[in-house]
Amino acid sequence: MLKTRDLHEVPELFQLLISPKVFPFVRHKAATSDEYYFITKKTIEEESNGSLISRTILDEYEHPIGTINLFDIKNNYGFLATWIGEPYFGKGYNKLAKELFLNELFFDNDTIQTVFMKVRRTNTRSAKAALKLPFVVNGKELFPDIYFAINQIEDVYDLFVIPKELYISCTQFIQESAASVDGEEAS
Repeated sequence: MLKTRDLHEVPELFQLLISPKVFPFVRHKAATSDEYYFITKKTIEEESNGSLISRTILDEYEHPIGTINLFDIKNNYGFLATWIGEPYFGKGYNKLAKELFLNELFFDNDTIQTVFMKVRRTNTRSAKAALKLPFVVNGKELFPDIYFAINQIEDVYDLFVIPKELYISCTQFIQESAASVDGEEAS
């Protein structure tokens, strides 16, 4: 479902990226396929430098359908950004990709403690997706400094937060609940 980024996926991803329902909400916009090659190459280089983590989201046939990224990594936190191509909207890929990515961040990476999501208030699709996740909390009051920093120029973003502890607790609770439903004793 997730893989490290590479340049071979650029043509397929670019075709999904330029959709009018995707393009306005993507952090790294590219007007041409060549420009998207350059952005992807830069992303791969930045990951090797530790300033971001980026993965390609794949469908069940291992075709690239979007990307998920942790940008601006510093002080044990980063900003999550995900986009999925329009043909894959509403099929559960976003939720599954976030869970796989967060597992990697929180269980395989010892440094990330908090994941922020800044969502444009006009992007109702992303806001609804964020609020469906049981481990997401509103960050405006918990992290007012970050909230005001992302809205410094213009007040257009909501801030959501995924604390590592809450994510781990929710994950364990869901696993225990599933084990109980299956007839096993939860511990």
